[in-house]
Amino acid sequence: MSELLHTFEAWLMDYGVWGLIVVSFADSSFFPIPPDVLLIPLAIANPENALLYALYTTAASVVGALFGWWIGKKLGRPILVYLFSEQRIQKVEEYFKKYGPMALLIAGLTPVPYKIFTIFAGVSGVRIRTLVIWSIIGRGIRFFLEGAIILTLGAKAKPFIEENFTMLTLGAGGVLILAYIVYLVIRKKKHTV
Repeated sequence: MSELLHTFEAWLMDYGVWGLIVVSFADSSFFPIPPDVLLIPLAIANPENALLYALYTTAASVVGALFGWWIGKKLGRPILVYLFSEQRIQKVEEYFKKYGPMALLIAGLTPVPYKIFTIFAGVSGVRIRTLVIWSIIGRGIRFFLEGAIILTLGAKAKPFIEENFTMLTLGAGGVLILAYIVYLVIRKKKHTV
């Protein structure tokens, strides 16, 4: 199976930016291959375009998130059960209960399959505006960080990303969550005064 995926990835690489856009869209809604497997080699091959590729990846991923949301809204929980294990679904439900829509930010930053969160967002009735905002932030940070690392390190970026990227994105997500909590506390204090 992994050989088949590798062959498919190589085939998508032949399509360059268009392959990247298609995979980015599909990853957020139904496809098993994350866009990073195309973004990283494309950006390393053309480091001057790394941030542009990150923009394409982010935009296509957000549009794909909307499609994932639509799938969840129209097909409901049965589609989740069909596509994902009950254990994964329960984990996503826990994230949504604990963090609300910010679970989309967390998922957007991590290697967790984003599609389960976008489909669940549709099932659970998350507003489209909320989905779009948190998807732009989460996916944007993830892909622009990869692009910036590649722009800075060139070919040396790939091993650096493989070794450190999850920690970097989780750290960035933690800072954003903390900033959002501080914002909510300040806003609440202003309304009580």
